[in-house]
Amino acid sequence: MVFALIGCKFSFAQSVSKTEGTTAERRQIANEMEQSLQHDLLDVYYPRALDTVYGGFLSTFTYDFKPTGSQEKMIVTQSRHTWTNSKAALRYPEKLYYRSDATAGFHFLADVMWDKQYGGFYTLVTRKGEIPPGDPADKNAYGNAFAIYALAAYYQLTRDDAALALAKKTFYWLEAHSHDSLHKGYFQHMKRDGEPIRRTVNTAVNDETGYKDQNSSIHLLEALTALYEVWKDPLVRERLQEMLFLIRDTIITRRGNLGLFFTWDWTPVSVKDSSRDFILHHHNLDYVSFGHDVETAYLMMETSKALGIQNDSITMMTGKKLVDHALKNGWDNRVGGFYDEGFYFKGDSVITILKESKNWWAQAEGLNSLLLMSDYFPNDPLHYFEKFKILWAYTQTYLIDHQWGDWYDEGLDKSPERRTALKSQIWKATYHNYRSLSNCVDRLNNK
Repeated sequence: MVFALIGCKFSFAQSVSKTEGTTAERRQIANEMEQSLQHDLLDVYYPRALDTVYGGFLSTFTYDFKPTGSQEKMIVTQSRHTWTNSKAALRYPEKLYYRSDATAGFHFLADVMWDKQYGGFYTLVTRKGEIPPGDPADKNAYGNAFAIYALAAYYQLTRDDAALALAKKTFYWLEAHSHDSLHKGYFQHMKRDGEPIRRTVNTAVNDETGYKDQNSSIHLLEALTALYEVWKDPLVRERLQEMLFLIRDTIITRRGNLGLFFTWDWTPVSVKDSSRDFILHHHNLDYVSFGHDVETAYLMMETSKALGIQNDSITMMTGKKLVDHALKNGWDNRVGGFYDEGFYFKGDSVITILKESKNWWAQAEGLNSLLLMSDYFPNDPLHYFEKFKILWAYTQTYLIDHQWGDWYDEGLDKSPERRTALKSQIWKATYHNYRSLSNCVDRLNNK
């Protein structure tokens, strides 16, 4: 595993010398996105999603935004709602309920979802905040990363020392139980007491339990970046650098996409040597996720900037490679949008698209990263800004529900049946959409 910063010529600190699109065109798109951000997303969720009975946020809404189901509460969703309200409170200080919602979210995290016996955050509790019957209360690094992410944002908003203290406590809990001092990175799956869960002969071949993975890694990167911005701790910086170089130099393949799952020593989990039929039925551990690729390009660049690494052309060009690969191999040239999954079958030089559906979060991340690339590489032959405009038009046409609000979970061009699917559930809230649209508005307005 080589962590290098050799041959760097690009500086993240430099201002973008040229942006694509006329001032009027950029302002128009910014205004469209700002309106959608407020009215199609935030106004639909808040304060409606606040659980005024048991605390925290309701998790599940029908397509027309009626609460439904048992409303179990997952650490990821609760953290994302808390993060969104914290950021919205800073952006729209006149709307006081964002701040109060964020405070309610913080207290639910601190008082209910933190395991007071063993430490760390529970993954899932009932609406009342209890461990579901029969649940072993296993924990994962991914969920604890999002808790740190939310706590850092809430501290940024309120300067509440209790929030920063809990973020530090979570970091040290991960350091004690999840961090791998031998092979670096973090163990994703842990028992309630924090002991990492190992794979055994009884672990199903397509079960991700006991593997390390890119998804928890990129969001640990994101969380530690947010934590370092409010707490310049040397160990946080060391872990942040470790995760950046690990993702950039080990998890990302030479082809230009992320590997998905790995053994503890970062050997990729691959089914490429299996039969085509086996791959089609067991590829959940090994495929190209275009959405994660374009998201990671942005996250790496944000981390490099937060660390103050000067002239980091390696990270910039690796991020560009991720976006370029997704555009060349996972982009719908007919109406726009990134497909969900692809796979390189052995002997094939061209990728096979396994899932043509277009998840909402992947398109949100695509908007953010395409605009970012267009401003750093305005003359690139892939025409990032034109792709950005196409993706925004796609989002307005096939993803945003202009009647009931929010985004469908999949683009209706490929998945028209999703029009009446749940609008919100434990894996779908406001985080991807909010971050993307707010970032895009600010970049379009040159803020």
